[in-house]
Amino acid sequence: MPLDVPVLPTRSGLTLRPWRLTDLPLVREASADPYIPLITTVPVPYTDAEGEAFVHRQWERATSGAGYPFVIETPDARPVGAIGLWLKDLPQGRASLGYWLTPPARGHGAAASALTTVTAWALHTLRVPRLELHVEPWNTPSLRTAEHAGFHREGLLRGWQQVGDERRDMYVYGLLRTDVPEGEAGAVRAD
Repeated sequence: MPLDVPVLPTRSGLTLRPWRLTDLPLVREASADPYIPLITTVPVPYTDAEGEAFVHRQWERATSGAGYPFVIETPDARPVGAIGLWLKDLPQGRASLGYWLTPPARGHGAAASALTTVTAWALHTLRVPRLELHVEPWNTPSLRTAEHAGFHREGLLRGWQQVGDERRDMYVYGLLRTDVPEGEAGAVRAD
């Protein structure tokens, strides 16, 4: 069933919105990062044709019902990253999240703001029972982002995910809808 990717404002002034073809500079910048293309489908090397194909894949994810891909946009309408809510495991009562920021946008709270917003929306508007994140143990900024948004580290999954040409360990983080009672927005930390 096709999904309608909404526009979600964050408390910090960022906006989460659907992908547009005008986001090709964001895809180009992400493709130059050494890590983002390893964990996403961002193309390397970048060409405009590959960038357009990437944006079309985001649209297809929504059209096919696979998930909600968002661009993270600053108050001055500059795209700086992406966050997605993926529904592959929704029949089992869970969904997963993933996010990335271009290097200049890191360290300013944008990922935490985006994650907090999508988390609250997924739990209370979409009524997803459980959300999960998978983060490599070395990725301290992403671990802090998950914890800031109220996620709980539940364990280490050894050799969980293929990243580049190797299998890597991932911490699994989880958050239940019952962890954040309706009307208690403070339980998912405000950004």
